[in-house]
Amino acid sequence: MSTITVSRRGVLAGATALALPAALGSHPAAAQQKPLTVMLESEVVILDPHMTTAAITRTFSYHVFDMLYGSDAAGRIHPQMVEKHEVSADGLTWNFTLRPGLRFHDNAPVTAADCVASLQRWAPRDALGRMMLAAGAKPVAKGERDFTITLSTPFPLMLNVLGKPNAPLPAMMPARVVAAAGEGRIKDVIGSGPFRFVAERWRGGDSMVLARFEGYVPRTEPADFLAGGKTVHVPELVIKIIGDDTTGANALAAGEIDYMQYLPYDLISMLARLPDVQVMTLRGLDMFQGNFRLNAATGPFADPAVRSVLWKLVDQKEMLQAAGIGPSVRLERCTSFFMCDAPFSSDAGSDVAQFDPGAAKAALARTGYKGEPVVMLQVTGSISQAAGSLLAQRMREAGFTVDEQVMDWGTVLQRRGLKEGWSVFPVYSNGVDMASPLTHFYISNNCGDYPGWSCSEPMSALLTQFAAAPDDASRARIAAAIQEDAYRTTPSVMWGQFSRPAGYRRRLQGLAQSSYPIFWGVRLAAA
Repeated sequence: MSTITVSRRGVLAGATALALPAALGSHPAAAQQKPLTVMLESEVVILDPHMTTAAITRTFSYHVFDMLYGSDAAGRIHPQMVEKHEVSADGLTWNFTLRPGLRFHDNAPVTAADCVASLQRWAPRDALGRMMLAAGAKPVAKGERDFTITLSTPFPLMLNVLGKPNAPLPAMMPARVVAAAGEGRIKDVIGSGPFRFVAERWRGGDSMVLARFEGYVPRTEPADFLAGGKTVHVPELVIKIIGDDTTGANALAAGEIDYMQYLPYDLISMLARLPDVQVMTLRGLDMFQGNFRLNAATGPFADPAVRSVLWKLVDQKEMLQAAGIGPSVRLERCTSFFMCDAPFSSDAGSDVAQFDPGAAKAALARTGYKGEPVVMLQVTGSISQAAGSLLAQRMREAGFTVDEQVMDWGTVLQRRGLKEGWSVFPVYSNGVDMASPLTHFYISNNCGDYPGWSCSEPMSALLTQFAAAPDDASRARIAAAIQEDAYRTTPSVMWGQFSRPAGYRRRLQGLAQSSYPIFWGVRLAAA
C-alpha cells in the first residue's frame, strides 16, 4: 500500500515559504498574489481545442479560450461571449451580437469574422458540429460584432451545440490563427478566456503557466459551471507535472500543491484525515464511465462478431476492484451506455453483456479469428491499466493473442489517431460527456473520422431522429434504440461507472465542486 510521507525536500519548501515576512504571509490581499499550483490528470500535450477529444486539452481550453455560449451545472445553456441573439420565425436564420469589449490575449478585439472562422474550422471536426452543417449552417459576419448563421432546415439544437461542454470545444480564436494553421494544429495559442497561456514559461515534463488575463471582462452573472462571470482572483495558475500519484498526494499533504485532480484510491482515507486537506467526492454525472474503445477499421476487431465476444469477458465489479476502486465510489454494475442515474439511462439491448468466459471462448471459436495479435494500448500508472490488464488476461483465456503495449497518455493519443497498429485501449470519460447520444464519444462519432472508426448506418439514422425529437419522452425512446444498436455493433465495451475524488487545500475558497477542474472564482485564504 502507498503511504503519505512529507519529504525533507517538502519540509524545506514549506520552510522557505514560511521565511517570508509574517505580515505579508498573513494578509488576505497578499494571499491573492500567490499562484495557484495544481496537478491535473496528465500533461497537456495538445493545445488546440478543435483537434482532440482529450479531457486534459478541454481543461486547458476552457481556461484559455472562450465560447459563444456556456453550460451551467444543470445543463442549461447561457450566453457567454454573445450579448444577444434572434431567431427568424421559420427557424432558418440566427442573428448573433457579441458582447462589447471582448479582446484576445494579444489585445486585438474579438470580431464576428474571428467567430465565423472559428466555427468553420471547428464544426467539421465535431459530431454535433457536423449535425449543424448537415442542417445547412452557413455562418457569415455582418459587422464587427454581428454575425448570422443561416440554415436550410431548422436546427433547434443550435445553442446546445454552440455551448456544449464536451470536447472538442467550439472555442473562439483569431481568424489569422485559423488561417495560419491550415489543416494542422494552431501555432499561436491565443484565446480570449480568463487565463492566457504563457508560452515562454512552458516546460515540457515539468510545468505550464496560465496567467490571469487582465483584459478579460467577465459577465455580470454569478459563475455556474462553464457559464456566468469567470472572475479570476489569482495572478497565475501553475500546472505541475508530477511523475506519479503518490508523489502528487505527498505534495498535496505538504502544501506544495493546492489541488490534485485525481487522488490515489488507497490514500483517500488518509488524506481526508489531514486538517488542511479537503476531499471532493462527486456522484451522478460527475462520475466517470470506463470503456474499452475498439478499432473497427483494421485488425481483429474489424469483425463485429469478434468485437461482440468481449461482452462476455467483462465483469464490471471485478474490473473496478482490480483498479482499486472501492464500493463507496463505484456502482457495482451499469449496463447503460448513457450512464446510470441519468436522463437516458436504460438496460435496452444489455442481455448480451453477461460475464461468461466459457461462452466467450466458444463464441470466439465460431468467428473467423485466426490468432492475430490484439494490440492493447495501455497508459502506464493509470487505473485504466489495471482494467486493461484484467481484460487481456480474460482474452488470453478465451483464445485471443494479446500484445499489451504500455506508454504515456500523450503517446496513446498519437497512436490512436492511426488506423493501423492498435486494436483496443482502456479509457475513462466524464459522465457529462457520455450521458447523451449526441455527446457520447463512441456513439456521436458514429461513421465519423474518429479513432476507432465504428460505423452503423441504422445508428446514423437514429441519431438524426434523436436530434429532431420534439420532447424528452421521444428522445428517451430513441436513445434506447440507439443503445440496442450499440450492443449489437460494439463500438466500445463499458468496464464500470465510478467517481475519481479530487483533493485540495482548505485555503482554496470558491472552488467549483465539479469533476471538471475550474479555477476562476477561486480565492486563496491567508495561510
